[in-house]
Amino acid sequence: MNQQTTDLIKLAPGFWTALKRMGLSGRDIARQAGLPVAIINEPAVTVIQYFAIWRAYADLSGDTAKGIVDMATAFETAQYPPTVLATYHAPNYRDALFRMVRYKQLCPPESLSIREEGDRCTIGLEWWDANLAGPPVLIGVTLAYLLELGRRGTGLRLSAQRVEFAQPMGDTRTLEAYFGCPVLVGGGRNRLTLRRSDLDRPFVSFNEELVDMLTPALDRTLDERLNGRTLSEAVKHEVKRSLAGGRFDIRTVGKTLGLSDRTLQRRLAGEDASFKGLVAQARREQACACLADASIGLQEVAFLVGYKDQNSFYRAFRQWEGKTPSRWREEHSAAAHTAKQ
Repeated sequence: MNQQTTDLIKLAPGFWTALKRMGLSGRDIARQAGLPVAIINEPAVTVIQYFAIWRAYADLSGDTAKGIVDMATAFETAQYPPTVLATYHAPNYRDALFRMVRYKQLCPPESLSIREEGDRCTIGLEWWDANLAGPPVLIGVTLAYLLELGRRGTGLRLSAQRVEFAQPMGDTRTLEAYFGCPVLVGGGRNRLTLRRSDLDRPFVSFNEELVDMLTPALDRTLDERLNGRTLSEAVKHEVKRSLAGGRFDIRTVGKTLGLSDRTLQRRLAGEDASFKGLVAQARREQACACLADASIGLQEVAFLVGYKDQNSFYRAFRQWEGKTPSRWREEHSAAAHTAKQ
């Protein structure tokens, strides 16, 4: 488990207040989770405790879908933590979502990625540690909140285009009524698709003075958290998350990192790196990681590293590794088999 997944997680006071509004108490949750009652007064909890609390909440809710909708709507805006206030008081929905993706890095153990394409905006949820995925109710609440943010910020009853969950989420009809769109389960992904036109809607909750006050402190905290990795590493991380969607141009990546494209180029040059070179490195590393998994077809590998046609991927891979993807996979598979003997 990496360092990020061992971080303590803060539970916002608004979480416990929302429980009370739903007729539940912190004591009920703690008992159901098998945790000491004193946990409700702790400033932060471990990842394991955090997941146990959410599972207990789902159990006491009776149905995962109901628990998702209840928590998303019961959480009081006035009790949002600073990371969320900086999004709620943003000038528009797009700015709010990009801030949410950026500042989510301060709130482990899940992360968000965002992609605009055509008439859609898709936000995906992943875990910092793939071996430590969170409970369905937490996934659902996270995606529901992203829509709730738009509704509260614009003052309009916005609906999503589509919602996808990797696991069963209880009564999908309850979720469809809340999201206002089809909800698909069992597809291997957790993501929310919004209408891109909705992102331009202004927030009636816009508070420029408050945003200007919160942003520098949050950015400093985020810089301190990311201080252990170089900007080049951060760029490669963001590119890898965006490869399949094709939205890994320097402006999009820079916006996710809170930097203009010019600033990003200048700082990368200071690390003797270039955005183009880092994209190539990210594609190469991602391709090898995907090829090492025999269950992923070659055409899908090409898609996952950002190539629309398989021939272009083959040419690039031969330049990187000096062999075809098929040959690389065969050699890797043989080496792995020999190592196990």
